[in-house]
Amino acid sequence: MRGVRVITRDSRDLLGEGPLWSMRENAVFWVDILGRRINRLSLADDNVTSFEQPDHAAWIIERTAGGFVAGIGLDMVRLDLPANRRKIIGQVDRGIQGNRLNDAKADAAGRIWAGTMPITCDRPTGAFHRLDPDGGITRVDGPYTIANGPAIDPDGRFLLHTDTALATIFRFDIREDGSLGARQPYIRFEPAWGNPDGMTFDAEGGLWVACWGAGCVTRFTPDGRRDRSIDLPASQITSCTFAGPDLDRMFVTSAAVDVDEPAGGALFEVDPGCRGRPTLMYRG
Repeated sequence: MRGVRVITRDSRDLLGEGPLWSMRENAVFWVDILGRRINRLSLADDNVTSFEQPDHAAWIIERTAGGFVAGIGLDMVRLDLPANRRKIIGQVDRGIQGNRLNDAKADAAGRIWAGTMPITCDRPTGAFHRLDPDGGITRVDGPYTIANGPAIDPDGRFLLHTDTALATIFRFDIREDGSLGARQPYIRFEPAWGNPDGMTFDAEGGLWVACWGAGCVTRFTPDGRRDRSIDLPASQITSCTFAGPDLDRMFVTSAAVDVDEPAGGALFEVDPGCRGRPTLMYRG
C-alpha cells in the first residue's frame, strides 16, 4: 500500500502490541504478547532485537530513573535492558486463574494505568488498575473482557479506555487523588469500523485508534467525530505510537494469530500527516 512501510525482520508477531517511542534510546519498543518477547527497533539503523520473557509480555514503559517497567503475565516488574533482568513491583488479579495483563500507559503524574483480561478473551474477569510511583497498585474499574488501549490526556484530566469486546471507548475523569470518575461511553464503534484496540493522542488532541478486524488506524477529532483512516495490509491492527525526534512518524503493530496474511504480525510505519506528543514515563 502507498505510504506504508513494513519493517524488515526475520519473524512476525503472534500478537504485537504496545509500541513505545524512546527518545533516549532513539528506538521503538513493542511486545509480542503471545510470543512472550519484547522487541526493539533502532531508528538509527533499522536493526531489530528481541528479548524473551518468562510469561505473556503485555507492555513496556520507560522509567524516569532509567530502564523500564513492564507487564509480564500478571506481574508488574522493573526491567533492565539489554540485560533482561526483572524485579517484581507487584501483582494484579491475585487468585484469578487464566488472566493476564494487557495494554498500559503512563500519565503526566508518573502513574501507570493497566488493564487485565482472560487469556481466552471470552469472559469478563479482567479489570483496570493503577500503579502509583510508590509501587502501590489499586483496582480502579471492572469488569472487562478485553481491556485495551489506554490513552491518557497529557494534562492528566481524563483517560480513555476500552473493552474491545463491547466495541466501545470509555472516558473517565481523573480526580486529584488518582481515583476515577464514572465510566462514560465516548465512542461507539460501528461494525464496519472493526473493534477499538490500542490508542494514542496527537498534538492537536486527535485520537488515533488501531482498528482490530478493519485493517486500519483511524483518527477521531476531540469531539469524537471520525476524521480519517490509514489502511494497512493486515486485518488485525492492534496499536500505534508517534516516534522520531519530531514525533512525526507513526509505527503500528499487528497480529498474526488466527489469520493467514503475508503481513499479519508485521510492524508498520506510516505517515500520519501530523505530530504526536512526548512519551510519558513511570516515576517509580
